[in-house]
Amino acid sequence: MHPGRRSNVHLQHSQTYHWRSLMMNLEPPMPPSDQTKQNPEPKSNRPKWEVEDTHPELVEEILKALRTVIDPEIGLDIIALGLIRNIQVTDEGANVVMILTTPFCPYGPALLEMARQKVEQVVGKPTTIELGTEIWDRSMMEDDAMAMWGLY
Repeated sequence: MHPGRRSNVHLQHSQTYHWRSLMMNLEPPMPPSDQTKQNPEPKSNRPKWEVEDTHPELVEEILKALRTVIDPEIGLDIIALGLIRNIQVTDEGANVVMILTTPFCPYGPALLEMARQKVEQVVGKPTTIELGTEIWDRSMMEDDAMAMWGLY
């Protein structure tokens, strides 16, 4: 394999593994189960947001808006990655707690600002964004996103 070239790797018994699953020392992706085919809604591993209790009517719009914020290095949206840890909406405004996939993410400032703008557009109130202290790991991802990454 040439440096910088991504391809599948063929091992004995005629099995093909994606290069990323080999690099991460993981099993090859499993085909989706029949239950996944019947239920297209991705399983979320995110914590419950405060806005779900205080303003449940906003949750779907917020989710839809935040799904348009894509991490350009990974190619997945910030909801699928599980980066939004809490959203609180009060009479004064909204506050979003977000984490990054790595502490020195080069796109971090842009992702934080895009998320802030998207929530502000939905709630129609001044919105602040706070960088959370949790360390991101792949268990925070939606199950469908993990499957797309070849992590199942």
